[in-house]
Amino acid sequence: MARILVVDDEGTIRASLKRMLEMNGYEVVLAGNGEEADRLYRENPTDLVITDLVMPEKEGLEFYNGLIDDYPDMKVILISGGGRKIEGEDLDFILDVAKGSGVVDTFRKPFDVEELLKSVEKHLAQA
Repeated sequence: MARILVVDDEGTIRASLKRMLEMNGYEVVLAGNGEEADRLYRENPTDLVITDLVMPEKEGLEFYNGLIDDYPDMKVILISGGGRKIEGEDLDFILDVAKGSGVVDTFRKPFDVEELLKSVEKHLAQA
């Protein structure tokens, strides 16, 4: 059974993703911010990470950039609704840059759950 780390500071998003992924046969580990995710991933790496971009403590790209050298096969799907000072075209630009730097996929909130699930299946199949 594939393990997925879900990282988001919004409890409702974490809970929704956990429920959806578990219903599709995945084991899910949850983290509320990038610091917690960093610790959890280093203790026991998962097969895939779904992380929010904008979070307190450590943001999604900071988390990703801090681990990718030690875990070059790490697969990350980045999700974001923007926030603080990131929105609109700025958010689109950041998501495009993230994809170009190794993030396997990106989704804007609110995202289509079926599309996200297809992405999860696709990237786990490439393991």
